[in-house]
Amino acid sequence: MAGGLEPHLEALRRELRGPAVLSVLIALIAVAVTFLIWRFVQGRRSSRKAVLLLGLCDAGKTLLFARLLSGRYRDTQTSITDSSAVYRVSRDKSTNVTLIDLPGHESLRLQFLERFKAAARAIVFVVDSVAFQREVKDVAEFLYQVLVDSTVLRNAPALLIACNKQDVTMAKSAKLIQQQLEKELNTLRVTRSAAPTSLDGSATAGPAQLGKKGKDFDFSQLPMKVEFVECSARGSKGEEGDADLEALEKWLVKVA
Repeated sequence: MAGGLEPHLEALRRELRGPAVLSVLIALIAVAVTFLIWRFVQGRRSSRKAVLLLGLCDAGKTLLFARLLSGRYRDTQTSITDSSAVYRVSRDKSTNVTLIDLPGHESLRLQFLERFKAAARAIVFVVDSVAFQREVKDVAEFLYQVLVDSTVLRNAPALLIACNKQDVTMAKSAKLIQQQLEKELNTLRVTRSAAPTSLDGSATAGPAQLGKKGKDFDFSQLPMKVEFVECSARGSKGEEGDADLEALEKWLVKVA
């Protein structure tokens, strides 16, 4: 009896040592590693609860910050430091993010971005839709600095371009602002793509490449999802009326 089973047992042993089993083991290991990486990434993302409000001076960040938190209008002035508060994105009190309004002054904005960028779950880049045509180069310059930052590229926080002050007749549309920003960012990329050379002729490290090499820049090339909305922190009825932030509020619910 035992002798009759021996050939079958030997064949089973050879099968267990064969390439099919090895393939299964490799597949299982790959699945386990993928799961661990996913858990690690999710853990890092869940630890980032800040939504940064960025933009040039007078874009309306601070009024937008106040409106989101209280719904009320208030007079604001140029910020020289950050302001932060917990923002509840729904009636479920467990769903919230930390809104952080950062100064927009040229001498301050990058140092405050450096301080808070690692905690950013999302970024709201506020644009003055009325002054945009004359400020487009400055807006693109700041946005470029944000987009090539190594921490921002690695974490890829969701990015919203909030085209503010849409209550004013001369405000530019979100579509036009997107087109002009893509054009200006493409120009900046071209002018800065060549790394500077040192005296001995060796290249020095430059900023990260923005978008895809050999193609005109557009926002779809970035590692993070970029969306545009039109809004008005002041509102069409001024101080006495409500702000027009519905699209922004829906986006905050989505990224929270």
